[in-house]
Amino acid sequence: MVTSRSSATARSRTVVPRRRGPVLERAILDAALEQLSTVGWNGLTMEGVAAEAQTGKAAVYRRWPSKEDLVADALASGLPSLDDAPDLGGIRDDLYALTQLVREAMYSRPGWALRAVLHECDQSSSERFQALIMNGVIQPSADLFGEVVRRGIRRGDVRPDVTGSMIFDVIPAVLMYRSKVCTSEWPDAEIAELIDQVMLPMLRSSSD
Repeated sequence: MVTSRSSATARSRTVVPRRRGPVLERAILDAALEQLSTVGWNGLTMEGVAAEAQTGKAAVYRRWPSKEDLVADALASGLPSLDDAPDLGGIRDDLYALTQLVREAMYSRPGWALRAVLHECDQSSSERFQALIMNGVIQPSADLFGEVVRRGIRRGDVRPDVTGSMIFDVIPAVLMYRSKVCTSEWPDAEIAELIDQVMLPMLRSSSD
């Protein structure tokens, strides 16, 4: 019995190794994302994040003076990067592959968290996070769609007069609308339908 009691006492005294600098900051940011995914914006507290990260709340407040600051950094640091447009040899395949990448960003844990924040937070906070999703997801994806279309013009499989920036916004706009209003999770079949029935008719000449 003495041995068993001693072992239990030793286990109860196990301490998480102390973390500092970037390691601790990453743990806090990950904890904020986890809290957003489980309790949402309204339920997230600095104390809850500290507990999730297994640190003191003072360590959180030293780095982020407000919940908005913490959540903005957590989302920005977690959003997948959209750096390169796929080059698969044809406009349809390029658009299809790029749309899949954008969908993955939107449905990543940070993407889900960001959209949840936009639904829950007040107007002043919402504007800040709308800017975050615009700069982190929408604008980069529109830039890549523009690159794909211009490449298609050079190849000859997109008509040369397709140069307006609104064309580049169509897929991101439809993705956001269907996600937010229709709660669609965008299966591959719906992506193919968007490419074949909306984008290609706009991009190719009537003779094609």
